[in-house]
Amino acid sequence: MEQQPHFFRNPAYDHAVAGIGAGTVAVLCMNPLDLLKVKYQVATTNPTGGIGQQIWHSLRDIKHQEGWRGLYRGVGANIAGNASSWGLYFLFYNILKKRAAEDNPSAPLSSGSILLCSAQASAVTAIMTNPIWVVKVRMFTTPRGRAKRLSQRSTCVPCSISNTVMTRFEDGLSSIIQTEGVSGLFRGTTLALVGVSNGAIQFMVYERMKRWGFDIKKKQFAVAGKAWTPEVDKLVCVSLTIPAFLSTTPESNTAYSLMSGGSKIAALALTYPYQVVRSRLQNNATTHIYPDIPATIRRTWAGEGLRGFYRGLGTNLVRVLPGTCVTFVVYENITWLLKTTAARRDRRREQENDLLD
Repeated sequence: MEQQPHFFRNPAYDHAVAGIGAGTVAVLCMNPLDLLKVKYQVATTNPTGGIGQQIWHSLRDIKHQEGWRGLYRGVGANIAGNASSWGLYFLFYNILKKRAAEDNPSAPLSSGSILLCSAQASAVTAIMTNPIWVVKVRMFTTPRGRAKRLSQRSTCVPCSISNTVMTRFEDGLSSIIQTEGVSGLFRGTTLALVGVSNGAIQFMVYERMKRWGFDIKKKQFAVAGKAWTPEVDKLVCVSLTIPAFLSTTPESNTAYSLMSGGSKIAALALTYPYQVVRSRLQNNATTHIYPDIPATIRRTWAGEGLRGFYRGLGTNLVRVLPGTCVTFVVYENITWLLKTTAARRDRRREQENDLLD
C-alpha cells in the first residue's frame, strides 16, 4: 500500500490540526452541558426530578442568574483544554502508530497495539494538559459575583456551589499558583493517568469498527468487479484504517457518528467513576472533604454508595455522545480535506514536472 497523501511535511501534523479544529468546534457546541456535568460531579446533594428536568432547570437557573454568558463560563479554558488535548493526542497517537507499524506498514495494527499506542498518547497528553483542566474545573464551579449572591437562594444543585470568583483563565491560573503553588495545577494528575484507559478503550473499538468497514468496502469492490488500486486507496481512504465508504457525504457522517458514539459508550461505562473522583479532588471548595484519592473514594462510597461514582452520568451521556460525534465527524472531515487537498497538490506537481521533462 502506497504512502497516503498528507498536507504537512509530517502526516501526524495533519491529524494534530484536525484534532485542534475538532476540539474547538465541539466545545463551542457543547460547553453549557459540559459546565453542568462538572458541577453535578462536584455536588454532594442529590438532584430531584428526571435527567431532562434536571438539565433544563439547571440551565434555566444559570441563564436567569448569570445571563447567556453564564452558560459559556470557562469557554476559553475549555477550548484551550479540548483543542490542545485533541491536537496533542492525535499527534502522538499517529506518531506511535507509525512507529508500531514500521516492520509492516501495509498490515493493520492489532487491537493490543492500538490499545498501547492510544494509552501512551493519552498519558503524555494528560500530563501536559492537566493544569488547563484544573483551571477549567475551578472556573466552572466558581460563580460570578452576581451568581454568588443569588446562589445562596437557588434550589439548583450545581448553582449552589460558592467559591472565590474566577472569570478569566489567567485569573484562575494565577490564583491557583499563589494559593497552592505549581503543584496545585497538577491536582488529579494521577487520576487523569488512570483515565487514559477511557481513550485507549474508545480508540481500540473505534479503529476496529473502521477496519471492519474498510474490509466490507474492499469486498464490495471485488463483487462489483472493480480493482482496488493504490490510486483508489489513496484518494478514497482518509487514512490507512478508515473505511472507504466514509467520505464527506451525509451517510458517511452518520457512520462516523455511530462508530464514535458506540465506542464512547463502551469506554465510558467502564471508566466514568474516576472522572467523578478527579472532579471532586480538583474542586477547591471541597478540598477539606476530599483531600486525596483514598479519602475521596471512601467518603463517596460511604455517603452515596455506587451511585455516587456515577453522579452526573446522565448529563454526561447527553453531553458526551453529541460532543464525541461532533468531535470525530469534524476530525475525520478535516483530515479528509487535508489529504484530498494534498493529493490534488501532488498531482498538480507531477503534471508540472512532466511538462518540464
